[in-house]
Formats: sequence, structure tokens, C-alpha cells
Amino acid sequence: MKRIALPACLLAATMATGCSITTPQPDQKGIVYDAGMFSDTTFQNCIDPGSRDVSGPGDQGFVYPNGQRTFEFANKDSAESKPLTVVTKDNLEMTVSGVATFSLTTDCGTLRKFHEQIGLKFKAYEDEGWNRLLGVYIGQPLDRAMDAAAKAYGWKDLFSNPTIKQEWEKSVATYAAQFIKEQGGEGFFGGFSVTLQQPQPPQGVRDALASAQQAVEENTAQKAKNEKARTEMEAIKALVEVLGPEGAVMWQAVKDGRVSFVVSDGGVSVAPKR
Repeated sequence: MKRIALPACLLAATMATGCSITTPQPDQKGIVYDAGMFSDTTFQNCIDPGSRDVSGPGDQGFVYPNGQRTFEFANKDSAESKPLTVVTKDNLEMTVSGVATFSLTTDCGTLRKFHEQIGLKFKAYEDEGWNRLLGVYIGQPLDRAMDAAAKAYGWKDLFSNPTIKQEWEKSVATYAAQFIKEQGGEGFFGGFSVTLQQPQPPQGVRDALASAQQAVEENTAQKAKNEKARTEMEAIKALVEVLGPEGAVMWQAVKDGRVSFVVSDGGVSVAPKR
């Protein structure tokens, strides 16, 4: 985002003189100031993306991002920030990763105010300065917005209820747009939206939640076993009523394949299977 200035350029085919050239890329917009040796520094004009401005000696040109930009907060080197934290309605701190999208104003008058009030202070026309500016004018209001929105929900809902998480995400975007404008004092940024990952409670809470879920599943399995045993007991009682105790035992043994009937001229005998 640095301005492009050459010490000398060809103004006419037959005459060379010192001049300043500002050339925004297609995803940048420029702003130029008359800052010659014998003049005060005054605003001159804005430059559209992909255009070129040739100004007089000593004039100053600056370029800023144009179009959609992002502010990512995640556990990776390329992100602008580490994950942010929120405190829920039930006072649990959760960690959140995500990305915010926004755009810098394209209005020339507003861009001039941005440059003079904020851009120069941060040297935001350079990459390092732009990143520092994002931390103050995007990151801080976004952190505040996420906290404000989280106060309406309990941590379990944010962690496990997709509908609640979606509502919270919309609320964060609304708060963030408001807080970002308040932070800058002008409508320097627009087109704001935010995409948030599932908020994460502390590891100890996640471990406890997993243990509780395991206990629920084990309890459900035990209930199923108990129900099966109860059904079998009722079936045995019914057999006893019809066949008597010994007949019921014999019936179950035959059913399980533990004995077999042998039919001969002398009658029927029962023998255990080998």
C-alpha cells in the first residue's frame, strides 16, 4: 500500500522534469496532496483503482485498500489476531475464532477524512501500519461486540445449539457495525459481516461435558438391559403358569438347545446335548 513516486519522469517528449506518480492497483484507491517546496500541503484529488496520477515535484500520493477486506482471528500465523474471548450470561469465558469482512470507504471526501484523521497517524498506507490500524479500529470493536452479544446466552446454548449460535452471530454483526463506527467517529468502514466458529469453553469444561455424555449413554444402555431382563422375566412367569415350574425349565432348556427329545417304542426320553 505504499505510494509510488519517481524522482523524475517524462512530462513531454522534449522536456524532462521531477514529478510524483501515484498508481493504485485494481484493488486500491489513491489520494494525492499538493506538497511542493513552495506551497502548503493541501488536498488535491482522489485516484480511482487502476488509474495513474502524475503530479508536480514534491507532491505526495498515498494508496489504501479498495473493495472487500478481512480481519481474521484464529490460531494461525496468517491471521490478524489470535482467537477472541467472550463471557456468557452464566459467566463462563469461551474462545472464538472467525473472520470479519468489511470495506474501506470509497467516497473521496470520507477517504480524505480517514487519511488525515487516522491513516497518517498509523501510516496505514503501509502494510504494517494498516495491520496496526485494523487491531484498533476493527479488532477492538469486534471483541466488544462479541462480548455484548454473548451476554444474552448461556454457554451450553452457544456451544451446542446451532440456532442460538446463528442468532448470536447476527447480533455480533449488528453490534460490531455500531461499535466500529463509534470507534472511528465516521463511517470509514462499511459492508460489515462476520462468520464465527463454534465458541469453545475451557478444556476442563469440555472434558466434564464429555464425561457427562458418556454417563448418559451408559445409563441409557443399562436401562435397555433392565427392560430386556424385565420382559424375559414376564415371559418365564407366563410359561410357569401354563407348564408348571418343571415344564417351564424343560421348555427353556429345549429352546436353548441344551437338551433333546428321543422318541422310541418305549416312549419319549430327554437327553442333554453333548
